[in-house]
Amino acid sequence: MSPTTSNLPALGHVTFLGAGPGDPGLLTLRAVEALSHADVLIADERVLDVVRAHARENVDMPLQPVVDESSAADRVPVLRDVTNLVMGAARGGKRVVRAVTGDPGLDGDATAEMLACAAEGIVFEVVPGVATLVGVPAYAGVPLRDADGVDVRFIDARKATDRRWLEVGASEATAVVSTTLEAVAAAAGELVAAGRKPDTPMTVTVAGTTTRQRTWNATLGTVAQVLKAAKVLPSPDAGQPVIAVVGERCAAARREQLSWFESKPLFGWKVLVPRTKEQSASLSDQLRSYGAVPHEVPTIAVEPPRTPQQMERAVKGLVTGRYEWIAFTSVNAVKAVREKFEEYGLDARAFAGIKVAAVGEQTAAALVDFGVKPDLVPSGEQSAAGLLEDWPPYDAVFDPIDRVFLPRADIATETLVAGLIELGWEVDDVTAYRTVRASPPPADTREAIKGGGFDAVLFTSSSTVRNLVGIAGKPHNVTVIACIGPATAKTAEEHGLRVDVLSPEPSVHKLAEALADFGAARRAAAVEAGDQVTRPSERRPGSRRRARS
Repeated sequence: MSPTTSNLPALGHVTFLGAGPGDPGLLTLRAVEALSHADVLIADERVLDVVRAHARENVDMPLQPVVDESSAADRVPVLRDVTNLVMGAARGGKRVVRAVTGDPGLDGDATAEMLACAAEGIVFEVVPGVATLVGVPAYAGVPLRDADGVDVRFIDARKATDRRWLEVGASEATAVVSTTLEAVAAAAGELVAAGRKPDTPMTVTVAGTTTRQRTWNATLGTVAQVLKAAKVLPSPDAGQPVIAVVGERCAAARREQLSWFESKPLFGWKVLVPRTKEQSASLSDQLRSYGAVPHEVPTIAVEPPRTPQQMERAVKGLVTGRYEWIAFTSVNAVKAVREKFEEYGLDARAFAGIKVAAVGEQTAAALVDFGVKPDLVPSGEQSAAGLLEDWPPYDAVFDPIDRVFLPRADIATETLVAGLIELGWEVDDVTAYRTVRASPPPADTREAIKGGGFDAVLFTSSSTVRNLVGIAGKPHNVTVIACIGPATAKTAEEHGLRVDVLSPEPSVHKLAEALADFGAARRAAAVEAGDQVTRPSERRPGSRRRARS
């Protein structure tokens, strides 16, 4: 090998990745894997947030220009800049992920970038994604084919020639048209001029596969009037890409039965969850499955105890065999003990020979993540009372040690301590962490809370009620108030809030389920009355005017 060749840097690798139409759940497993190993991430603006969530914290994301789809003159130099970004990173030996909306195989710009890689000998791969032209109709409840296998034609209205319009217009195929909200009526006119009947059914979907998705039924001849009556034009969304599906057999008559996404019980609801992201991860996932948009606002901050010596003595006693049991009643308690273990160079092996109890699924999961499988979790109610129902009484014959280590918050109730003492146990009740009121959320969040920008708020304890009102103000009266139990509901009412939803069990997941049932009943009532299905926040005075100003 010549000196010149050996001094050349090794070329990197490029993954052309399809990020789908917008729903983060449509990323493939292979896409998530590729993102986790990327050194450099270059993504279309529309899917940047979707892919960024799966990239490494230190991934390089160079400033990426926005492509103006409406101007061919502006488009070419911008696309050249994107290609230069991809090629420059790959020449430097980096692993590059180039994420595009939909599927790379249907993206002409991605194809040009692949050819540039091939010309320089840069290794690349393609990770297919859900194509926008297929994914959006599926989320709108618009099947593109029926049992008779009608033909399907795809057309990009922004690039279509007169010949292409004539080809699609003269056929009986289902036409899937990519266009913009402001140009959809013109596209319908092109199809009519090319031979389609004005009464041909069509659907128009904006923001497809996201919780902002909206779909309208119309015909080629009435679409302009339908969009005008719906007051969507003029609109901030006017230039946003939309997918229109046109055809006798495709959709409009069947969409009421097949609209599975927009008919979710909390579709588009902005739900305030007054917990940290760590605490609310599974709850937020559950809300998303109902079509909601969760927004986490911490109302409680966790701080170390003012006097750490008690906690230090208890952890040392745990290692030296002072305790028969340790009981965790929260994720924060697990975190506090784990941090103390790490400070002393200990790991999960220090729990050997000690029985471990946990209240709640998330607490148990935090222990498993630590490497500890709980010996006791309440079989019924996930609370201190539920734990006491299953806790064995102290038996001097079978229990060599009579002491329990209970790490908990400074404001925890005495229910568990009193119950364990009654069962014959000695309890070291140790303050493992303090809970203090969190800092106020950003100004726009506070305004949304007080002004009715949230459709619902989930209160999971009396303290979340008091703290949210204290740091952000009282939720607007159009906001649906959901409480985890009677005590929390009483606190909410004391603060002047109307409680709309009460969980049948003291569980955050049952609370979310109860809110979904409330949303489903509200939707069903609107449909039965022939009214438009709206979110609670759309009922506040002037909300439609502000949304469109």
